[in-house]
Amino acid sequence: MSNLSCGIVGLPNVGKSTLFNALTRKQIPSENYPFCTIDPNVGIVNVYDERLHVLSDQSKSQKIIYASVTFVDIAGLVKGASQGEGLGNQFLTHIRDTDAIVQVVRCFINDDVIHVSGKVDPLDDIEVINLELILSDLQTVENVISRVEKQAKSKKELLPVLAFLKKALEHLNQNLPLRRLPLTPEEEGFAALYPFLTKKKVLYICNVSEDDLPSMENPLVARVREYAAAEGSRVVPICARIEEEISQLDAKDALEFLSSLGLKESGLDRLIKEAFSLLGLITYITTGDIETRAWTIQKGTTASVAAGKIHSDIEKGFIRAEVISYEDMIKYKGRVGAREAGKARFEGKDYIVQDGDVILFFHH
Repeated sequence: MSNLSCGIVGLPNVGKSTLFNALTRKQIPSENYPFCTIDPNVGIVNVYDERLHVLSDQSKSQKIIYASVTFVDIAGLVKGASQGEGLGNQFLTHIRDTDAIVQVVRCFINDDVIHVSGKVDPLDDIEVINLELILSDLQTVENVISRVEKQAKSKKELLPVLAFLKKALEHLNQNLPLRRLPLTPEEEGFAALYPFLTKKKVLYICNVSEDDLPSMENPLVARVREYAAAEGSRVVPICARIEEEISQLDAKDALEFLSSLGLKESGLDRLIKEAFSLLGLITYITTGDIETRAWTIQKGTTASVAAGKIHSDIEKGFIRAEVISYEDMIKYKGRVGAREAGKARFEGKDYIVQDGDVILFFHH
């Protein structure tokens, strides 16, 4: 995964395009009617990381390269998408290509903004989208079962796969997403073989009104939190309207504006942190006079695989990695000071990289 991709979904008029505009500073029409977003708009956002600036100053780097997140604004979904209603099939294909689903739900009351079903009920909104994804997964699993049943007659090793698929089918038939189905490690392996939409991790974005600042809590958000906790998902309350205003400002003015609202960081920063954490992602850093750069890896990645992020040749010819923690780089004023203080460690290819490790790879 060189960069994390999140599909932003939501019913029409929940604030999805407003949020996307804010995230990417791309001005997309967020007109007050369904189907204004047909092809998915894609925006790549840098993950701001203060550590890169500090290390860049130390190394006198010519440039900084941040980790990034790709946001895909997926067309507003309506009931019946899995049967091709609205822009159904395209919608499902676009979700399939992303690592995580960011679902925007409306948690504000405003009579001027029409709601597609005539009332504001975030759980109802979540259920509409979940149901379409469940119906899509049901089609997938039914097709796969009929194929695997035939193959399992002669290949007995496929019987455990078939058992898993039938378990998944029964679960989906109860209108429950697969992320709520407890699986053994072996079954998790089987699940990964198929493009199940309801297995994807979900981040619920509760779009609140300016009146809910700075706490961003209200009874509607509380209901979404309870729902998300039951399926192991995360919730980030955001005021999309405010995010759009922040996105027009430079960094210094944005901070002042946030602080005037009683907020420490933007909703975008909170969303990205939660998305990283949800998917078990961390960053390690390389720094030198040419560039200081963040590299995104899965938690638990070994040093040799992490080296492969930079170039496959470095992974193939891996000799060792010199690792210094970010804290030690700061405390001892750079690599030379950290070496002299005995804080630079040589690690082999099986070393598990930690978030914020500053690494220099040696290879053939």
